[in-house]
Amino acid sequence: MIMRWLQQLLGFLRQSRDENLQWRLSRHTDIADLRAAQAMAEQALIAELKKQAQQLEHELSVNKTRNSNELAMIKIRCKQDLKDYQQYLQSLDKLKESLGNSYAHLPEAVAFTIHHHAKQLLNRMWEAEDNQEKIKIEMQLLLFMTAVHEDSQSSLQRADGEALPKKALEFIDANTGG
Repeated sequence: MIMRWLQQLLGFLRQSRDENLQWRLSRHTDIADLRAAQAMAEQALIAELKKQAQQLEHELSVNKTRNSNELAMIKIRCKQDLKDYQQYLQSLDKLKESLGNSYAHLPEAVAFTIHHHAKQLLNRMWEAEDNQEKIKIEMQLLLFMTAVHEDSQSSLQRADGEALPKKALEFIDANTGG
């Protein structure tokens, strides 16, 4: 009985292995096709990744060039801005000297106050982030400088030499809330 049972078990195992072998043989071409398709898909994926890597490398190169050019332009603009700022400061220093000469009868503090106000306007203009604000302050500086110039012209035309920079001082008063 044990022998029969073992023979049946061995028969079942052989039959199961034979069926498995038959199934594998019948599916061998499908498995081979699947492996070939998988290998082709992997090769296509590798090719696509290489293509994307090349595109990214090209885009990075273009961006580096663009950024390098933009940086060079910004550096040039900054150098020019610095030069302009220095020229403004030199002009304001000449203004202070001119005020001292035009209003020699007044204390030096008046010329310094006018110079200081002009310099504050210049600094506010330079530091303004918003373009509209920058233009507004630049206009204030221009109006202030016009007032100072008109005062100087008026002083030169007066024979008594006792003129006051009224327009400039009124401008300062109006813009400082005084």
